[in-house]
Amino acid sequence: MTDQSQTARAFTVESRDVLRISLPMMIAYLSTPLAGLIATGVIAQLGDENLVGGVALASVVFDVMFTTFNFLRAATTGFTAQAVGAGSKLDENRMLASGLIIALVSGLLLLLVQGPLGAFSLGVLGAEGAVAEAAAIYFHWRIWSAPLVLFNFVAFGWIIGRGEAMWSMILQTLLNVLNAGISYYSVMRLGWGVEGVAIAALVAEGATALLGGILILVKTDRLAWELPGLKSFQRSFSVNGDMMIRSFALLIGLSFFTRQSGTLGIDILAANTILLRYYFFGVAFLDGVATAAEQLAGKAVGARYRPAFDQVIRLTTIWGLVFAVIVSLAFMLSAGWVIDVLAPTGNVAALAHAYLPYMLALPILGVIAFQMDGVYIGATWSRQMRNLMVASLATYILTWAVLQPLFGNHGLWMALLVFQSARSIAFRLMLPRLADRTFG
Repeated sequence: MTDQSQTARAFTVESRDVLRISLPMMIAYLSTPLAGLIATGVIAQLGDENLVGGVALASVVFDVMFTTFNFLRAATTGFTAQAVGAGSKLDENRMLASGLIIALVSGLLLLLVQGPLGAFSLGVLGAEGAVAEAAAIYFHWRIWSAPLVLFNFVAFGWIIGRGEAMWSMILQTLLNVLNAGISYYSVMRLGWGVEGVAIAALVAEGATALLGGILILVKTDRLAWELPGLKSFQRSFSVNGDMMIRSFALLIGLSFFTRQSGTLGIDILAANTILLRYYFFGVAFLDGVATAAEQLAGKAVGARYRPAFDQVIRLTTIWGLVFAVIVSLAFMLSAGWVIDVLAPTGNVAALAHAYLPYMLALPILGVIAFQMDGVYIGATWSRQMRNLMVASLATYILTWAVLQPLFGNHGLWMALLVFQSARSIAFRLMLPRLADRTFG
């Protein structure tokens, strides 16, 4: 929390400030699922379903692992934006240093326990035979990227917190383009198979970390560097711990949807997966606005300037709703041919079309949740964010317990909509009280 005695630093927030951050981040976020699709497609070209299954299973392990540590990016964004608002280079560098230390130590610990971690994770996922062998090969190579990935989380968070969205877009695009390009070359030209895809991710993370490190050295004030003290680490661990629980709750909510889809039959699982993965492309646009809310809200909190904070809320609400409507309309216009292309059978395509209206409603009902995530991250209201996310998850599970037995897959989709709506409503209702307390 910012020092209450600090003098307010006035600044204005306009639509161009929101779009200056949102638009580059939308491009950056869109490149991530595309890179994943390319890597999967390259392995699929080898014509061995065991290799595809192995990479898919091992990728789940890393998705869970790295999503768990994504709090490093979020917390660094909030701390940095507040330091920028307060005009404190010392605080900015101090919190950056604490984030980098936590990231590198955590990454090295993951390397130390990679043997039992890999065996346990793949065992939980039920990997067997040739699939387990492919998954183990991928895990063996990919795990070495862990310190680099966590370093990049902090570097991305620091750059976003400074409001330099173009550099963040460059880093994210570099990461994804290298990953996709090296995956193709190493598998299709060099014949490295599963190792090639894993090595591509490792090299891409390393190149991105190198550029991120150069940016840190060039853009930081070297005279303002000092080792973070105990207080800085305590603040980092407190906020990071809360955000880790929040990330777990969100991950559980989405994983639960997939798990329950599977209990309703393989065709429904396939149809729901197609709709949800298609939705995640649209999420890039909502995440872009959320990123703008992170930086600008954090800057306003650091500056102790309530008018700017209120303007951030107003403008990110307007632009969030604009992009949510655009995303839903784009889904409605394109979903027909996208579903027909992705669906493996006519029955799966028919089911996906039947449940499409729920997916079209997700951006509209969830946009405030994305915006509020950004505001709470920027303001580092981590404890409240944690509590509200857990409460929203509980509401989701209770709704599912009532609706799915009554309405089947319709009930499961209704519960997911309730999850998004509960997050939007709860976070927005808590906002005025937190803002009053923060700004005095």
